[in-house]
Amino acid sequence: MITHAVIFSPIGQSSRSDQIVQRLANAIVSGLLEANEQLPNEADLARMMGVSHITIREALNTLRANGLVYTVRGRNGGSFVANSIDKQASSQHPFNLISTEYLSDLGEWHCAIFCHAAKLASTRMTPNDIATLTQFVDTLEHATSAEMRSQADMRCLLTIAANSQSARIASQELIIQSEWASLVTLLYKSDAAHHTTVDIYRKLLTAFRGHDELAAVNLASVLINELTSKLIEYKISFKEIL
Repeated sequence: MITHAVIFSPIGQSSRSDQIVQRLANAIVSGLLEANEQLPNEADLARMMGVSHITIREALNTLRANGLVYTVRGRNGGSFVANSIDKQASSQHPFNLISTEYLSDLGEWHCAIFCHAAKLASTRMTPNDIATLTQFVDTLEHATSAEMRSQADMRCLLTIAANSQSARIASQELIIQSEWASLVTLLYKSDAAHHTTVDIYRKLLTAFRGHDELAAVNLASVLINELTSKLIEYKISFKEIL
């Protein structure tokens, strides 16, 4: 799954275990990793995330102490997502730990990367690429839960980034999604936000079919700025997510 590719993508050799804790906690609290879902084993996580086995073990111990994962011993054992996130764990939702200034900065970074991805994709996407993206937008339109909508949105964003045919842009979008996805999941509880996003993607598809570079860039900007504005409004309106 693309969402799991984002969650478990490389952290970087110089990173500390708390960065892994933050990424996995974001994914768990926001529902991108489902209750009772088994995580990859420690060796696989270390390989996937590009860190040492010891760093992974430290991160899992912290997640376990925070009530976000539990361990099952034995042949079929391993680390699993907790099936009930308590109030203390919910208070760790990334939305409670960031400022409106941080959201604005994240949105500007995302807009810069995604707009350039859309610009390149508009001239490089093949009919098959557009057909694939259309299927993903259809999936987004028919998604009924906030988590499903967020996952479908991630798939659309990452597909457009991949079709820029720039490895660096696609890599940057992956990095951004490790934070972005858990935040926009909150917005997709709203049907209005969901419908707005789908409408913009439909217009983006039209721009891609016509290889309209200017329209693609403008729509990409509208999409990210619209979501960023709603995130900032949400942050101002609600002091804490419980």
